[in-house]
Parts: sequence; C-alpha cells; structure tokens
Amino acid sequence: MTREQLNRPVGRSTQNADDVNCHILHIDMDAFYASVEVRDNPEFVNQPVIIGHSASRGVVLSATYSARKLGVHSAMPMSRAMRLAPNATVLEPNMEKYWEVSEEVMSIFSDFTPLVQQLSVDEAFLDVAGAIKLIGSPTVIGEQIRKRVWQEQRITCSVGVASTMFVAKLATNFAKPNGLHVVPANEVLEFLHPLPITALWGVGAKTAEQLHRLGLRHVSDIANTPLKTLCRALGDSLGQHLHDLAWGRDPRQVTVEHEDQSIGAERTFDFDLQDGEEITTHILELSNKVARRLRDAQLTTKTVSIKVKFSDFSTITRSRTLDTPTDLSTDIYQAAKYLFEKLKLERTKVRLVGVRATGLAQDAPIQLALSTRETGWREAELALDKVAQKFGNSAVRPARLFRADQDPVTEND
Repeated sequence: MTREQLNRPVGRSTQNADDVNCHILHIDMDAFYASVEVRDNPEFVNQPVIIGHSASRGVVLSATYSARKLGVHSAMPMSRAMRLAPNATVLEPNMEKYWEVSEEVMSIFSDFTPLVQQLSVDEAFLDVAGAIKLIGSPTVIGEQIRKRVWQEQRITCSVGVASTMFVAKLATNFAKPNGLHVVPANEVLEFLHPLPITALWGVGAKTAEQLHRLGLRHVSDIANTPLKTLCRALGDSLGQHLHDLAWGRDPRQVTVEHEDQSIGAERTFDFDLQDGEEITTHILELSNKVARRLRDAQLTTKTVSIKVKFSDFSTITRSRTLDTPTDLSTDIYQAAKYLFEKLKLERTKVRLVGVRATGLAQDAPIQLALSTRETGWREAELALDKVAQKFGNSAVRPARLFRADQDPVTEND
C-alpha cells in the first residue's frame, strides 16, 4: 500500500470535539456496493458507477459519489438513473462478494468491542464504553476502525459518535463521506433542534404531512409543542416517541444479535406476471436460494412466509408454521407454494414475489416430514451445495428452473 493510501485525506471530521460520555458509535460504509466494485476495478476510480440490474424495471442499489453528484441515488429506478448519468458504468450486483466483505468489516468492529449490533450488510452500532481505558477515547477508537477498514479492505466508512444511538446515527450523515463526526453530550439539543422533522425516526411522508399542517417543520418545533397536542394529533405512542427524540432522549442500548432474525429472497419481474404456474416456478427458485442460505449458516426454519406485490404496488404477506424445523428447499417450497395457491389470485397482475424463513434456530433437530422420503432429499440438496460452491449457483438446479431463466428479473436481497 502506498504512503498516499495510508495517509488518505479524511472527510468531514470533528476529531477535537468533546467526546466524554459519547460511547456509542454508528458506522456506515460509504457507497458500499459501489466502493467494493471500484476497489476490484481500479479503472472506475472517480468515475460514475451504478450498481443494479440493467433491466427496465431494475432499481439502483448503490452508486459512487461521482454518480450521486449527477443526481443518482439508491432506490431510484434504473431508467431514471441512466437519463441522469447516461455515461455511467452499470454493474450487476454480486451479493455474495458484498456479504464476504461485510463479514470481514464486522470482524474488525468486533476486535474493538463485543457489543456490535449489525443493522445491515454495511451498517452497525458499537458500544465502546468497555474499550475506552484500553484503547482510547471514542474518537480515537472510531479513527482506528476507519484506518483498519481502509488498510484491510481498501474501502472507506463514516463514523458518528454520540451519547445515544439515535444521535450517533444522525451524526454519521454529517461525517459522510469518509469522515467522523462527534456530537458532544452537552450539545445534543443544539445539534438536533435545527434539523427538519424528517430527521426523527418514525416521521415518514404521511406523518410529516400531519406535522406540517400543525406548522411543525423543525425538531425544535416538536420539542416545544405540548406533549398532549402531539399525542392528540399522532396518537399516544408516536407522540411520546417523537417528543422524547426531540429532547435527545433515547433509552435503547446496543444489542448483540446472536442469530439471524430471518433469511429471505425476493424477485421483481421486468413485466407483471399473471400465470400462476410461472410465478410458482420463481417461488421454487427463491425457495432453493433461501434453503441454501440456511444450510450455509447452519440454521433451520420453523416458519415460511411469502410476499406478493401487485402491479398497483399494494403488498400482502402470508406465513405458515411447519410441523418440524427444516433447511430443505423442498419443504420451504411446498409451504410457499401452498400459501400462494391459497390466495387464489387467478389472473391478477403480480410485480414481485418473495420467500422468507423466520423462526430460525441453530442446530435444531431436523425430522423428516411424513410425506418426505427417508433418504435422498437431504443428501441431494447437500450435493447441490457442493457443486454450487465449486461452479456457481447456476451450475446445477431442478430442471423446472431453467424455464425461469428465459425472463430477466431483478433481485432484491
């Protein structure tokens, strides 16, 4: 690594700010998917790069900051992104690679503190209170983490440092890209109150509209509105929640997740589908993917659910609890297929389907269902796993799935 890389310029930083009692760190990787691709393809450095499926109904999953300067952002329809950045390079996502890098990054975090709460593939909260005496102040820890992520993974991250999880997450926005921002514990209200009400967790478009009708536009407006007025307009729970956040009160603590809460896969079609048999073919493929991920994580599921999104973007979900835990695609598929057929959609236009496994357990005893052959299914699926590891997921699959390949789709994992 060159001296210039080791001493790369940092982004926005408040390293000299008072970080006493600010033991919560929020760390977010900068343009994660795009950064990993640029790292592996140096010719894309400082170029507009968009990660996403190039199909007409695909969406942007990530974009380099060069692309963002042109107006491209995550979740934007790919068609609009290409109009804004017609010369951008579009790369198909490689989720397996991103998860591998994510695991390495989370491992770095764990070297500093065992209290790591991973929020997504590229984001986590850390509680570093127990590491301060050994390593240094929260700011020092944050900078050491940033340095290690760069040295070991050649990608950058931004760090928010604060006394609560809510404020730390907001602080990260002021650190991006590639920086660190501290919100001193005694300056929380000074930091919060000028922000727009949409900065508060729980304020979406509809809630913001309600608050705007009351003349409330900044966090300070929420803080200075009587609690009874907020509760009358929003309900007791949300009113109390927003009032607490506006005054910097957030009692949550960093919680270590020892188990995956769920494992799932979704598929958005380029064209709305109406053929039930064609849709169940995609459900079979998604079931295979979910099952393989369960086996990779040495987990089993007790509950299978499906999600169906229609052409008008309305969505329904259904779930079914299995008699015994499983990690077999045949079991997951049968449950998902049953749930879908029970909907009796007939010729309804479907935009997206998803399959998800919940009720996960480690090392749960796997018992064969009465309808399952005593031998064969599990051995066959384990054999397919080995082939996929060596030659890729598309190397071998049930014959029915080759038909699904005729229709390009966009995956959302």
